[in-house]
This record gives sequence, C-alpha cells and structure tokens, in this order.
Amino acid sequence: MVLSRFWLVIFISSLVFVFVGLAFNKEYSLDRMVNGTKESPILIGESYFKALPKSVRDSLVQPEGKVSININPKDADTTYERSNDQVKLYSGVQKTDGLLPTAKNTIIDIILPLLAYLALFAGLMQLLIDSGAAEGMAKWLSPFFVKVFPSVPKNHPSISYMTLNFAANFLGLDSAATPFGLKAMESLQEINSDKERASDAQIMFLCLHAAGLTLIPTSIIGYRAAAHAASPADVMLPCIVTSFIGTLAALIIVGIRQKVNLLNGMLIAVVFSIIGAMLGLLLYINSLDVIAKNHFTGNFSGVLLLGIIGLILAYAFAKEKRFKEKNTTVFDAFVTGAKHGMQTAVTIFPYVLGMLVAISVFRNSGMFELLSQGITWLFSHAGLSKEITDALPVAMLRPFSSGGSRGFMLDAMNVYGPDSLTGRLSCIFQCSAETTFYVVAVYFGSVKVANTRYTLPTMLLVDLICVIAAIFVALWFF
Repeated sequence: MVLSRFWLVIFISSLVFVFVGLAFNKEYSLDRMVNGTKESPILIGESYFKALPKSVRDSLVQPEGKVSININPKDADTTYERSNDQVKLYSGVQKTDGLLPTAKNTIIDIILPLLAYLALFAGLMQLLIDSGAAEGMAKWLSPFFVKVFPSVPKNHPSISYMTLNFAANFLGLDSAATPFGLKAMESLQEINSDKERASDAQIMFLCLHAAGLTLIPTSIIGYRAAAHAASPADVMLPCIVTSFIGTLAALIIVGIRQKVNLLNGMLIAVVFSIIGAMLGLLLYINSLDVIAKNHFTGNFSGVLLLGIIGLILAYAFAKEKRFKEKNTTVFDAFVTGAKHGMQTAVTIFPYVLGMLVAISVFRNSGMFELLSQGITWLFSHAGLSKEITDALPVAMLRPFSSGGSRGFMLDAMNVYGPDSLTGRLSCIFQCSAETTFYVVAVYFGSVKVANTRYTLPTMLLVDLICVIAAIFVALWFF
C-alpha cells in the first residue's frame, strides 16, 4: 500500500510540476520527457536568425551552421543550431532517459540480463535442491536462523536460499544475489498464511538484504581505479563499516518491531564471528603491496563465483544417484530450474517497468534536482562542509536509481577528484545502501504481495542511518 501510494505521488506530482512549468514558460518542450535520451542536449528555446546577437549570427554563417557558447561554466555549453531562418537553442543535458526510452531499455538493459542471470542461477539452485545440498544447508544453519526468523520452520528450504543471498551480497556477487533472493522470497511465500500481505520473515529478510553488507566492493574499486585514484581500495574498509552499521540497524529495528530476542548468545556470537572474519581479511589485504592488493581485490569476486559454481556441480555429480531416483539427470534438472528462473523474470517485469518509468518522469521533471538543492542548502546551513554536501546527491538518488546515483558518483570523482573527501564519500554512499524502491517492487512483485506493511519505511530509515554513518566514517578515515 505504501509503495503504491508513493508511486502515485511521485508520478502525478512530477507531471503536475512540468505542466505548471510549461504554463509559466519555465519549460519550453516536454518532448524530452517522452522521447529524450540520457546525455542528449535539452531544447530550451527557438528564435529567428535575425533576432540573434550579431556575434552569434556571424558564427552561424559558418558551413556547419552550429555554434557552442559557454554562458554558464557550471552547466553544459549553450548550443545554437540553425536551419534556414530558424535557430534552436540547447542548454544542459538530460539526466536520464525519457518515458518511452526507459520503457524500452527496461527490457534491453535490465530484464534480458536479469533473465539470463535468473536462468543460470535458478538452474544451479535446482541442482542444490535435487542433490540434497539445500536440505543439508538448512539443517546446519537452522539453529541460527530460527533466532532471527522465528516464524520460519526448522530446516525449511528458505534458510538455504537466504544464506546464499546474504553470502552473494557479502562477497560482492551481485549477479547471483538477486536470483537467490527471489528464490528465498518465493520459498517464504509458501509458508505465508496471508498471500497478499508481507510476512514477518519476508520483511526481516528484505531489510537485511537491502542493508547490503559487503566484504569486497569490487565495482567501486574498479570505478576508482578507472578514475586514477592513488589507492583505489582505500574506501573498502569505510564501505564495510558503513554497510555493517546499516545491517545491524536493520536487524535491531525490525527485530524490536517483531519482538525478536536480539540478546541471544548464538546471535551475538555469529555477529562477532563475522566481524572477526572481516577484520582478518582486511589485515591480510592491508599487508599486501599496491599491485598485489589490486590483483587480489580485482579477482576476489570472480574466483568466488566460479568456485561456488564448481562446488555445486561437483556435489551434484557426487550425488548423481539422487537425480536418478527422481527420474532426471543433472543437466535436465539444471534446465528445469533455468526455465523457472525465466518465468520469474517475466513475472517481475511489470513491477520493474512501473517503478522505473515513474523515476524517469520524477528526475526529468526537475523535481529531484529541486529537492536535492533544497536538502543540500539545509545541510550546508546546518554546518556541514561543502565537500560533504557536494556528495549528497549520490545518497539522495541511491534509493531510487542505482544507475543514476552511480552517474553522480562518477561525476563527483571527475569534478572534485577521486581522492577528495567528496569523491570518496560518494563512493561510500554508493556501496553502503540498496536501490530501495526497485528492490521492494521486484521482490514483493515476484510473489504478488500487495501489502508490504512497514517494509518501505524501515528500509528508508536504514538508508538514512547509512548516510549519517557514511559521513562520520568518511570524516574519521579521511
């Protein structure tokens, strides 16, 4: 219900905002919101050739009939394009694709790759199920999971799927995390008494998933290396600390709401074990020289992903008799799981499409920039330094769009430098939170849950905690 109302509010308010701007001549053309593409110039006016200043007319006499004039150094160059006696005036570039390109690219850039990932990992998960590995994993982990998810029966298959999702997030295996997470939601839905209302277990799982505890933020390190940072991996520990704070916050907030015993000895032991493992790996990485460190972090995720796939296949081969007992083979079981993964991708497509087109209209309407500038102004007058406020757009856009916030992060590193506080803080913002609205729409959409209860407010609160924690951590480290 909350997600539905939020979707309607941002969609309708954005449309009203641009129509008001058109009526008061703040907008010249709305075609960019419908058909425009990211980074394309924005048409802000048209004029007759004779009405232009002589300096511009002289430039437009040139054979190419196009001239760029830098009016505002903080904005893209203003461009005049002549066609006979008419001249179009462009200024600035579009922040994201328009409505129709977004709808098209949702299939090309998101659903098709997601379909491939889901097919691959759903096939591998089917091998885990048929070989008995999922059942064994659930039995082994049940003593811990029943403390956090008391409504989940002991040895339930969802335990193994949630474990794989958390592990994939923890190890930076983004392509594997979503398929495992969707399978976990589907399994939790089987024991949900009210199919249209989110269960306690689903809320706890999704909030912990969205907190995104990550050990090696490989993509962030890669972006920093491409930006020629002096030490691309220097944000790794701040990212880990911030995401860990977010995960603990999610566990505490949801745990209190669901009356989970958070002072359980086993739960505390597991938390400190995770902390110990992270510190141990960090000490090892920090002991390496620059080249060895970059080599280790660059290959870490790939080695883990291929290793996990190899272990699954090897275990399935060793338990081949189980497949024969079920009148199937290892390959046929993989194909069966892959087909199910493709069906899941088709199911979630409308939910992804609806959320992304709303965000496209929201950003192109100018409302996001207006809100961003307002919040930045408030923080600057609250005493935050300009270096911090310059990084805030990344944090504010992160719950809406991963690609959009990534663009702001890359821009911050380009403008202020990858080793500036702004550049580093932007990276920490990007890696320490999740695309909240997208995640809620996709995960609950995959199991057709309409009433998400307090999931969205809790996840947004955790996002805010991550933002505050990221600022303090960045100031502490840098």
